[in-house]
Amino acid sequence: MTITILCIDDSKVSRTFIKKGFRDILQDTGVTIEEASNAREALHLCHLKAYDLVTLDLTMPDMSGYDVLSALKQEAIKQKVIVLTADIQPLAEKKVMELGAVGYLEKPFDKENMVTLLKKTGVL
Repeated sequence: MTITILCIDDSKVSRTFIKKGFRDILQDTGVTIEEASNAREALHLCHLKAYDLVTLDLTMPDMSGYDVLSALKQEAIKQKVIVLTADIQPLAEKKVMELGAVGYLEKPFDKENMVTLLKKTGVL
């Protein structure tokens, strides 16, 4: 079983930590992790391919994570999106879930919480 993940974050450091976290969690499965450093690139990739999971930062310079979720919803592009952010306000979580995200975790994510969420969403 190979799991494909798209990691959307404008910070290369964050993308590196996210990829390492998933490689640690998914070491017993095949995992392919693609990256997008901005929202426009991410939307283009989501048009081309269905990922098993998309991770999304909320705060990016060109378009916010909210904008990405809205665009995916508006264009009827089905992706399982987990928002990974430092913005852990309850209103932010409520808003992303309303926009179609399947999960919301603080960066850096706790591996146990991520595994629980992956199981809950059917990725694992």
